[in-house]
Amino acid sequence: MRNKIRGASLAAALALTLGTVSATAQPMRTADGQPDVSGTFTFRTITPFERPSQFAELETLDAETAAEFEAAERTRQNRDLFDPEKGSGGYAPRANGGVLSYNEFWYERGIELTADKRTSLVVDPPNGRRPPQTESAAAAAAERRAHTEIHRYDSYEERSSGDRCLMGFNAGPPMQSSAYNNNVMIFQSPGYVTILNEMVHNARVIPIGDGPDLPFPQYSGVSRGRWEGETLVVETDKFGGGSSGLTSTNMHLVERFTRLDPDTVAYEYTVTDPSVYTAPYSVMMPLRRTDGPLFEYACHEGNIDLAGILGGARELERQGRELRP
Repeated sequence: MRNKIRGASLAAALALTLGTVSATAQPMRTADGQPDVSGTFTFRTITPFERPSQFAELETLDAETAAEFEAAERTRQNRDLFDPEKGSGGYAPRANGGVLSYNEFWYERGIELTADKRTSLVVDPPNGRRPPQTESAAAAAAERRAHTEIHRYDSYEERSSGDRCLMGFNAGPPMQSSAYNNNVMIFQSPGYVTILNEMVHNARVIPIGDGPDLPFPQYSGVSRGRWEGETLVVETDKFGGGSSGLTSTNMHLVERFTRLDPDTVAYEYTVTDPSVYTAPYSVMMPLRRTDGPLFEYACHEGNIDLAGILGGARELERQGRELRP
């Protein structure tokens, strides 16, 4: 029953937030008659993933408060304003190890909230935040952090999937707006939908309908799609690891793609992972058409600098110097 209620509430939220397809509009169709959710889109937004504490139970902001928040966030995240002595924009001061990675030129984050001025992309639970983690997940995360502190320079195998250019931090699945490369291309062919993310050029080729699944897990999971009216529903499981630890190989993901108008596809997903979270949670954000091309992602940090990181660690060990986190 809870899943039915969640589905109904999310459908209502989609209608209120992003608008609905006009009853008199001709639905967009592919050459083989399927609903058309294809195109090149951006999902960048300054809307926080989880609701900031200062907004408590506010689901949306009025125009004045939204403008103030957007301006404050653009300043807070501006890397050109980094203060090396005090730290800023998520970076610690240099005395505590803070180093500015990129200046503002390289970022492509959002500069505005979603059209309805929501305070979070998480729409369920109603407080706009993910459910609490299970005790076992919290303990496992603490163990991973402790292990990483000691072993991060031992081998490439101790580095994250992001460091190794295996997975993007926003490509998912599920997709999540982040610092840059918030672009995705969706294209359809008979029997398949392909989702190509700009971040680390991750591509998912998703079969539509019944058929054999891959018998082994993958970093991006194993996906199968189906149509529910005008909505493409993609279910994914068999995750092979390589995530940030916010989910596990037990995650079950349901994504929904609904064409609202020629420029917008509604993207909504629900994560169920009882080994990490005490309840499912759902997220909603628009995919907005963009005319810019997707660029091949060149992950120099992982492809080149990883050798430098490990080589530098070996040299510091040879000199008897301490390795910094």
